[in-house]
Amino acid sequence: MNGKPRSRVWLEIDLKKLKDNFRKIQDIVQPSSVIAILKANAYGLGVLKIAETLSEAGASGFGVAELNEALELKNIGKPVQILGNILPFELPDAVSAGIILPLNDLETAKAISAEAIRQNKTVECHFKIDTGMGRLGILEQNALSIIPEIVKLPNLKCCGIYSHFPMAYRTGSEITEKQVGKFYNLLEGLKAKGITFTKIHIANSDAINNFPFTYHHPFNQVRTGINLYGSFDNEGQRSLKLESILSLKTRLILVRTLPAGMTIGYGCTYKLIKDTKVGTIAAGYADGLPLALSNRGYVLIHDRLCPILGRLSMDYTTISLENVPEAKCGDEVICLGGEGPNGISIENWAQVKGTHAYDLICSFGSRVERRYIN
Repeated sequence: MNGKPRSRVWLEIDLKKLKDNFRKIQDIVQPSSVIAILKANAYGLGVLKIAETLSEAGASGFGVAELNEALELKNIGKPVQILGNILPFELPDAVSAGIILPLNDLETAKAISAEAIRQNKTVECHFKIDTGMGRLGILEQNALSIIPEIVKLPNLKCCGIYSHFPMAYRTGSEITEKQVGKFYNLLEGLKAKGITFTKIHIANSDAINNFPFTYHHPFNQVRTGINLYGSFDNEGQRSLKLESILSLKTRLILVRTLPAGMTIGYGCTYKLIKDTKVGTIAAGYADGLPLALSNRGYVLIHDRLCPILGRLSMDYTTISLENVPEAKCGDEVICLGGEGPNGISIENWAQVKGTHAYDLICSFGSRVERRYIN
């Protein structure tokens, strides 16, 4: 055998569409620059290839959740920023690598300063402000007293400030508007104390779609993740005309005609009412197909919809071939993607599962081969 056998299940990732989506976002938000959010291995799509493509497209930098993700990207040649928090044992490597670090509290700021002094380095830092997310950051009501203490610390370049939205997916959200108001007031209060910033950002993907004022003055950067892949939250506007870059594909592994009265799958949740031509495809919930598609979802063969019969298994899914009588073993099956009215989108899956696109994009299994096209 020469090399590894081809994968039964693969995810096609269209890099041209990725670049096109980035440029549409950049055009909308200019003159603000775009930070590409690549946490969790670029949402499971393969961070290095995605990062290289977005760097070529003009991304100003990358945002990640933690140090190992940041270190993986440091050789791309663009600024890499940890958006969450930093742990004490991570500081030596983070400072050495020149990662942009978040400032969530005075204690951590002192620790970063001490490590920077030890290494004789200056560390770029951005203040993370909690204006209502309730997860991380300096509470907005405390920031006016804490930030002046931090900016006095040696070897810190405190040039950035940012916050995050919990409900920007909801058009007209009063919570989002109040958060921005708090942030404006904080900036004015700090300016009165002689503290200003060169990098100011609050807009995530949802805010770019729903709240255009979040990428105008005083803001000069935005952060986008899910929109890069042509996906959106199920709520809110879709002002950005983006294309999905993803297609999940597999093969038809068996074709049979089963008799009337036979049940399909675990739990026997589907019973054939007549002799039926059915197929088994080589993908299941271990590959990222939502279990909620059982008896509800579809796949595409020869651009025709084939209903899912019974409960999905970990490795296999049974489908009706009544719409595709000519189907044969080895035929390509589109589980996600496709063109035209029969195309199956991440948002279709999210609606069926009662979740959002982030959950689904991050769920493609480890045996799913990532194939980059265009």
